[in-house]
Amino acid sequence: MNQRFYSLDVFRGATVCLMILVNNPGNWSYIYDPLEHAPWHGLTPTDLVFPFFLFAVGNAMSFVMPRLEAGGDAQFWKKVLKRSALIFLIGLFLNWWPFVTEVNRLVDGTLEFQRVSIFKGFTWIDYSKDKAGNIVETVKGVRILGVLQRIAIAYFFASVLVYYLKARKAFLAGMIFLLLYWMFCVVGNPADPFSLKGWFGTAIDKWILGETHLYKGEGIPFDPEGLMSTLPAIVQVIFGYLVGDYIQKKSKPLPLPDQPGLTSGGLYEMLTGLFVIGVALIVTGFCWDMVFPINKKIWTSSYVIYTTGLAILTIATMIYMIEIKNIRGGLARFFDVFGKNALFVFALSAFLPKGLALIKLGDGVNPWNWLYKSVLIHIPGAKENGSLAYALCVITFMWAICWWMDKKRIYVKV
Repeated sequence: MNQRFYSLDVFRGATVCLMILVNNPGNWSYIYDPLEHAPWHGLTPTDLVFPFFLFAVGNAMSFVMPRLEAGGDAQFWKKVLKRSALIFLIGLFLNWWPFVTEVNRLVDGTLEFQRVSIFKGFTWIDYSKDKAGNIVETVKGVRILGVLQRIAIAYFFASVLVYYLKARKAFLAGMIFLLLYWMFCVVGNPADPFSLKGWFGTAIDKWILGETHLYKGEGIPFDPEGLMSTLPAIVQVIFGYLVGDYIQKKSKPLPLPDQPGLTSGGLYEMLTGLFVIGVALIVTGFCWDMVFPINKKIWTSSYVIYTTGLAILTIATMIYMIEIKNIRGGLARFFDVFGKNALFVFALSAFLPKGLALIKLGDGVNPWNWLYKSVLIHIPGAKENGSLAYALCVITFMWAICWWMDKKRIYVKV
């Protein structure tokens, strides 16, 4: 029986915590540079969060896959299809939520709306009222893809590849995917393959999903979690699986968090291998960047290699500190609580702001942003200080929910 590494749970929890942090500033106009995504090429610390989470998904898969293989094809497909579909649908629900986007008041016990979106023939229609009270119909569409949707798709295909090809062939398939994606980018637009307007994947997203259902945050219809850029993201999960499998095979069983750590030769040998692999991938990523720029928004192959290298070094450091040196203080326990309900707390952090924004308290204030608008916005110094303080308060609030769930042994599994 494989014993779980406490450090891997802490790694997953820290990643989810950072995802919530960067997604919940007090004001999107006032964010410190490290907490913003790179405008295009290059990366910031924020650009490490999503690939680290996909890597953690692969890590977790390495502990589950032996049971799925023992259960046979029927159990494998039932588990993987169910989990992938649920994660995808939750992501789609959060994109659509809260259906009613602006509420005025209660009239005779009935909720009167200013704007509402409904599903109609696989098109979301936005109905709003003009100043004269007339209902105006506009095709708005809801974004079909997103963070959870990418996790679902990447998890599904990575699981299938690992299950049927096993570790060595899955690695080779992953490398082929990265090279093919590089070729697709160049062949798709030889003149300008890596720009926002020149990237080939947008045309495919428009054709399959429709322009109405794409992300518009870049000023043009472009989805940073688009279909084609999900291809290299699948490889990120495969790499996470391979590292998790390597850790288990190269080390001796480790104790539970409340037991002393072990300083075995097997662990040191495994850590040496991780550090060598991590550094090699970082160097490879930098070299590839010269011809295929590191870019999170189109999830380039060099970005996959580079961020995987950083993830491996991070995990290796955590294993050394937590499993060998037995440093399991408050910070480790803080992140571990997030890791026990990772997908749930991430979804909750997206669900609550949109829902509570419907309750108007006046002057742009609602229950979710009241603390920032009324208190934290007045913190002296740069305006980014109050915005960051609010994000930290959101983290504290979400942690309290996860802590309570952990105390009650409530774990939401998908």
